[in-house]
Amino acid sequence: MKSDIEIAQEIKLKDISEIAEKIGISEDNLVSYGKHITKVTTPLNAISKLEKSKLILVTAISPTKAGIGKTTVSVGLALGLNYIGKNAAVVIREPSLGPCFGMKGGAAGGGYAQVLPMERINLHFTGDFHAITSANNMIAALLDNYRYHHQNEADGIKQVLWKRVLDVNDRSLRNIISGLGAYTDGVPSEAGFDITAASEIMAIFCLAESLEDLKRRIEKILLGFTYSGKPFTVKDLGVAGSIVALLKDAIHPNLVQTTEGTPAFVHGGPFANIAHGCNSVFATKTALNYSDYVVTEAGFGADLGAEKFLNIKCRKSGLKPALSVIVVTTQALKMHGGVSAKEIKMPNEQGLRKGFENLDKHIENMRAFGQKVLVAFNQYSFDTDEEIEMLRKHCENKGVEFTVNNAFLEGGKGAADFAEKVVQLTEDSDDTPIQFTYDETDSIEEKIEKIAKNLYGARKVVFSEKAEKMIPKIEELGASNYPVCIAKTQYSFSDDERLYGVAKDFTFHVSDLVINNGAEFIVAIAGSMMRMPGLPKEPQARYIDVVEGKIVGLS
Repeated sequence: MKSDIEIAQEIKLKDISEIAEKIGISEDNLVSYGKHITKVTTPLNAISKLEKSKLILVTAISPTKAGIGKTTVSVGLALGLNYIGKNAAVVIREPSLGPCFGMKGGAAGGGYAQVLPMERINLHFTGDFHAITSANNMIAALLDNYRYHHQNEADGIKQVLWKRVLDVNDRSLRNIISGLGAYTDGVPSEAGFDITAASEIMAIFCLAESLEDLKRRIEKILLGFTYSGKPFTVKDLGVAGSIVALLKDAIHPNLVQTTEGTPAFVHGGPFANIAHGCNSVFATKTALNYSDYVVTEAGFGADLGAEKFLNIKCRKSGLKPALSVIVVTTQALKMHGGVSAKEIKMPNEQGLRKGFENLDKHIENMRAFGQKVLVAFNQYSFDTDEEIEMLRKHCENKGVEFTVNNAFLEGGKGAADFAEKVVQLTEDSDDTPIQFTYDETDSIEEKIEKIAKNLYGARKVVFSEKAEKMIPKIEELGASNYPVCIAKTQYSFSDDERLYGVAKDFTFHVSDLVINNGAEFIVAIAGSMMRMPGLPKEPQARYIDVVEGKIVGLS
């Protein structure tokens, strides 16, 4: 079969104004980035259709290094819905250069279920990531300048919490010393970098609902503490307006198209293992305003992206999915069933059946939120009818709906049955509110414990001395009512990536708590999770190239 990029480069794209017109977006609300990409400038206060449209959340079982294909399924479902005559759009996150040149090689779907033009989407796109990186690092530079000019003063900065970011996987920048050299070169300090996807600016960008809300949140960002012990924010620095100026254009959602001309909104890009893992509220609500069905995804497994989508994004935005789709593959199920990576493409009934435990836990968790659940099997060429039937029967016994997605090979046609099932399951409106895992009035410790024990299956939660010292500061800031965003490995329910399947009777370790006062959530870092990934021994960058003017090696 042809590679993803070969398929993408063979498809004749429609003019993006035609895609916008198809769903009723006025040309007055478009800011074009060439013929095939545009930003949509519809203000959220002009959106009126939210309650009439159906939001479909696509999540997955715990991922493995063999992959799950959640974006391919999300795009495929939107294709399938349009194939059967529905007005549908897909809303996904923007790819990060870090994993693109590291492990993944791209994040725009696959096969005949992609968002296009995939090369531009996977690389610099409309510059949103660069704007977020610049905004974050502008704050860092202005903060360091303030420190330099207010050294040893009562209103000077004693403790700095703000880090710089870069959209590249670079382990050497996790911990650095800055300000070395002459006295005029700054204040020598321990410092470090996170990846842009983990920046609080990224989280704010994805949760803000207007420029005014964006500025309000940026003003609240906690940068550190003064010598007199007072919290120091961007508002104290007096630069929120200039940071908003850097993000003014980026805040508008990007509109592109799929392999079959389906509207696709691609905007924002927080990772789900180290951030909240959802595209922007702005993009989701814009898509809902113009489409009857909107398919969106939350990163990694349901214990990460879907949990945060519901407990953070939906809680704060008022959004509510009509249905949650859990993506599975035989490869991932077998790895969770103890089968070695070398053998997961081979039939293995015992390993597959053992892997069902991971799926069952995710189904249980999504039902605990009050969600209707559909299991979507993402089919590969080596999958056997016998194993697909095993999975179908297992879902039937669990009382959960099951469908097969073959959009990778067949586009919308291969997801038609999938789409019909989604329409059937969302036909009746459900006014039942989301059953959140915790209450806003719970303490930070209680919120973390409820997630760890009820969703992950932990026996107990242990807080490090460093994390415990942050709790009084959270309370003093009045931030105890914030949701929590747990940063942990995507490969396990626990904080140990080696514990595949369903970890049981384990201790969940919280090593640090980070106050994201502007994003209005508390990040709980579990185990040894780092917010700046490293590169693998064989990074995908070795295979990306430009040949005869065309980019190759993306996937």
